[in-house]
Amino acid sequence: MTTAPDIKTALPGPKAKALIDRDRTVVSPSYTRGYPLVIERGAGAIVEDVDGNVFLDCSAGIAVNSTGHSHPDVVRAIVEQAQKFLHMSGTDFYYEPQVRLAEELAAIAPIHGGVRSFFGNSGTEAIEACIKLARYTTGRQNIIAFVGGFHGRSMGSLALTASKVTQRRGFGPLMPGVYHAPYPDTYRCPLGSSPDACAHACIDYLEHQLLAHLVSPDEVAAIVVEPIQGEGGYIVAPDAFLQRLRELAARHGILLAADEVQSGMGRSGRMFAIEFTGVEPDMIAIAKGIASGMPLGVAVARASVMAWPPGTHASTFGGNPVSCAAALATIALLRNGIMKNAADVGAHLMSGLKALADKHPMIGDVRGRGLMIGVELVRDRSTKERATQERDAVVTAAFARGLLILGAGKNAVRFSPPLVLTREQADTAVRIFDEALTEVEKTGR
Repeated sequence: MTTAPDIKTALPGPKAKALIDRDRTVVSPSYTRGYPLVIERGAGAIVEDVDGNVFLDCSAGIAVNSTGHSHPDVVRAIVEQAQKFLHMSGTDFYYEPQVRLAEELAAIAPIHGGVRSFFGNSGTEAIEACIKLARYTTGRQNIIAFVGGFHGRSMGSLALTASKVTQRRGFGPLMPGVYHAPYPDTYRCPLGSSPDACAHACIDYLEHQLLAHLVSPDEVAAIVVEPIQGEGGYIVAPDAFLQRLRELAARHGILLAADEVQSGMGRSGRMFAIEFTGVEPDMIAIAKGIASGMPLGVAVARASVMAWPPGTHASTFGGNPVSCAAALATIALLRNGIMKNAADVGAHLMSGLKALADKHPMIGDVRGRGLMIGVELVRDRSTKERATQERDAVVTAAFARGLLILGAGKNAVRFSPPLVLTREQADTAVRIFDEALTEVEKTGR
């Protein structure tokens, strides 16, 4: 496969269009498909569709394909495990891949004093496990989450999710006992504070408003927070916010759960994004990039917290041996250079995207860590009016040129490529994004 985009047909091509037509009659319409990509195969950061069109992938299956598409080491681990056995439920029996993975997670998790892992199949299941564990361990019923956060779509995690109203509309009543606090978006602080004061203003609101008027802190089991909001717009929480949040939680005996489903497993340039802050959570929800595309979700917790007895929580397919094998190969690759590449190439990509701001007034903010970068588009930099339709048009224009990107929040574009992205590919992504912005700025759509 080539290493650069190569568009040969109108999009979608004839084969892609035929499959999309078939999909329309038999697959749930609840799925959100931003543009008509029908993938045939992939390698590294490159994918090819069924009509032979080649794309540079800066979405990675929503930040899942951390080691790139079909990394040989991951494929080898999957095949070797599949040839031994495909499934033997870790709920009822034992097998080495699950134990080895739990040992690896205990070694890399930024939690001291012993760590245990609960294995599920997805990010939402990891969050569900954190909710149940927090309630069981503390004997308290309430959970605090943040406006703009995304934690999944199953009924428990959906109660925490506050990213888009369409994700909640029509499913009420949701799980009770969930309270939402403002998240420190320093570009547009929800409390009207300056960027420097936003983190402290949000913590002050949580402490002096929410915990004083709506819910008693001694009835809060956990605070669940994304160190970098993903679906909410790739918003990076200031270090001071997470540090004060940790202190507040500890003071009231509240467990702190870091949702690292999207920001974890090397994407930020470190194994977990919360490591930038020096904060040690009590629980971490992990999924997406942990197994390079195989379904796996893990709730990792301090051993003293994860002390529930047999039967309190389980999963038939969670910790599937093939997924565990893929995760072990993924962790080895992250340690052996891919995570460092995310930091290095991420800084290069960030620099290139920030440079575009001098040319494109539609760019209001560029933010992120490692290869988790968000570009917020606005109609006016002084008013920060959100460029919602323009954002969607930019994503479509990039697709037409062979670049796969996705929206995040109301008006941001997310760059979350495989962590094997090269500098040359990053430059290609910046060039195509530049062209897409130029087209939309000229046409208005």
